[in-house]
Amino acid sequence: MQISSINDVKIYNLSHGKSLPEWLSDRKKRQLQKKDVDIQRRIELIQDFEMPTVCTSIKVSKDGQYILAAGTYKPRIRCYDTYQLSLKFERCLDSEGMYSHNLVFLHCDRYVEFHSQHGHYYKTRIPKFGRDFSYHYPSCDLYFVGSGSEVYRLNLEQGRFLNSLQTDAVEHNVCDINPVHQLFATGTSEGRVECWDPRVRNRVGLLDCALSSVTEGTEVQVLPSISALKFNGSLTMAVGTTTGQVLLYDLRSSQPLLVKDHFYNLPIKSLNFHDPLDLVVSADAKIIKMWNKDSGKVFSSIQPQTNINDVCMYPKSGMLFTANEDPKMNTFYIPALGPAPRWCSFLDNLTEELEESPESTVYDDYKFVTRKDLEYLGLSHLVGSSLLRAYMHGFFMDIRLYHKVKSMANPFAYEEYRKDKIRQKIEESRTQRVQLTKLPKVNKELALKLMEEGDDEAELVSRKKKGKAVPSILGDDRFKVMFENPDYQVDEQSEEFRLLNPIVSKVGQKRKKKLRVLSQQAAAEAEEEEEPEGRASSEEESSDDDKSWVEEVREQRRLLRQEDRERRIQARKEADRNTSSQPQFYQIKAGEEFRSFNDMARKQKLQKASLEERLKLEENSGISNMADTAVGSKQLTFTLKKSEQQKKQQQAERDHHAERKKLRRSAGHLSSARGRGRGRGRGRGRF
Repeated sequence: MQISSINDVKIYNLSHGKSLPEWLSDRKKRQLQKKDVDIQRRIELIQDFEMPTVCTSIKVSKDGQYILAAGTYKPRIRCYDTYQLSLKFERCLDSEGMYSHNLVFLHCDRYVEFHSQHGHYYKTRIPKFGRDFSYHYPSCDLYFVGSGSEVYRLNLEQGRFLNSLQTDAVEHNVCDINPVHQLFATGTSEGRVECWDPRVRNRVGLLDCALSSVTEGTEVQVLPSISALKFNGSLTMAVGTTTGQVLLYDLRSSQPLLVKDHFYNLPIKSLNFHDPLDLVVSADAKIIKMWNKDSGKVFSSIQPQTNINDVCMYPKSGMLFTANEDPKMNTFYIPALGPAPRWCSFLDNLTEELEESPESTVYDDYKFVTRKDLEYLGLSHLVGSSLLRAYMHGFFMDIRLYHKVKSMANPFAYEEYRKDKIRQKIEESRTQRVQLTKLPKVNKELALKLMEEGDDEAELVSRKKKGKAVPSILGDDRFKVMFENPDYQVDEQSEEFRLLNPIVSKVGQKRKKKLRVLSQQAAAEAEEEEEPEGRASSEEESSDDDKSWVEEVREQRRLLRQEDRERRIQARKEADRNTSSQPQFYQIKAGEEFRSFNDMARKQKLQKASLEERLKLEENSGISNMADTAVGSKQLTFTLKKSEQQKKQQQAERDHHAERKKLRRSAGHLSSARGRGRGRGRGRGRF
């Protein structure tokens, strides 16, 4: 048993204690119970109160005699009799399901299964996948909600489905029926709650809970859907959202009375009311919170070690059960909520004597080893024997056997441990010696500068009693790579460094000057002297310093432009030197023939000649023709010189026309003959 106190409220975890492995035999368990005192002190309130793997849902019957739990794997239900404190029966199912009234199970494959005392009674199927259902006692109707917009009604008295309720929602998540006036409410995936009157089968109300759940300071990333719904009395209703908010409503108002946030951003899985203390018990996957329904003040909270699937409160008591993502179902007893149930009234006497003490598990007597560990210890031949129990990716073995074999496999383990301790002591003593300052191999100048600045700051801090030394960059592990890796070497000849260096140097000088001024002020305060005059002169000096570093930056920019110009001139000279020593190559265009390089000289000579000389040359070549007219003026005709490609193209066209003329056939024989006849020949004649 584990005892915790939150807000001065004691919570007893009756399921806490040593967990016995399933693979232990009954004889071994009895032996452990006789030898181990912790196991003897363990309280097993209900025998075998657990599931093979996971428990998904847990409920208590109205009379409080039976506790039913649904879990996996394989899908099953277990019924526990509280009067006998043991398991009454266990039944396996075809698929996972949730329990509700009178042993009706809604499966994940759309089946609805009915059970009676002897076992399975009847099975039917609904049109779409269901998520929740409620039982209406006056009419014997089962209301099913799920992945569709319809609410299906199954009448158990007539044994048939009735007309469905048509809603405006896309999907439904939960539903509930008010036990006083039988109002049916369903929560949708759009964050709304629709209320229906089963007598007339009409919708009588609609609440937009998604908009009301977003309060000041609440961060919502998705649209809140309804994940839990619970009535209390005739007018109070609690609504839980998928974003972790709980809203309390008065059915006469569309605005919530109170909005409680779990601050985990997880869907609310269960809602319960505790009427004697006016508390609301809300639970998500991480925590169970108990708070006042009028003020919202937290009464207490429970945070199990595993995720929560469902919470059920035992009526008229301070006990509650939880279904977890764990084989063990937790049982909590809170005396502040109420007395213990009558079938375990001895808890009131036990809780007064118990003290808070963490319990260990029986696995402390065993050592988990892998196959690699077994090979190292030389115990691979024990696989399959009773000394090793297979579990997950390894084995459990007795801790005494493990220590004995390890001491035999490595007899010098203690000597190695002793040498390591001695080496650690020597290294600690070396750190107390005088350390010689060594400059790093990379960025030596930067390191030296940081050392000098660190010494100045340390000297200033030493003068002040309340001051604290700022850690240096050299002693910070985050920046040690900057003084070890050559890739971080500062290039002082680069353009960026030369432009920033005047500013950095001036800032460093100002920093040193400020340190000197501060040291002088500290000395003056120690001597209780007044501040010396001449403050305006320091401001003038600072303005002069600003002008000086601006001039230095301008000078550096001028030098950089001059160096860039010299580099371009040098590069141009190198290019000219390389081109003069290398031969030049020319490419002839398509369709032209190479004659000689003299044509180029002739063309240049022709361009330099006068117009008269060029006309004479063209007359001799036949390109131009000049003739006198009758009027007395002169006529000049030019014949454009065609290129070789144009000549070849024209010659090809002439050859093509000549070839077509040879292939052409005459059509003289198709001409009509003369004298075919005249008059009314009515179509006679030769053709």
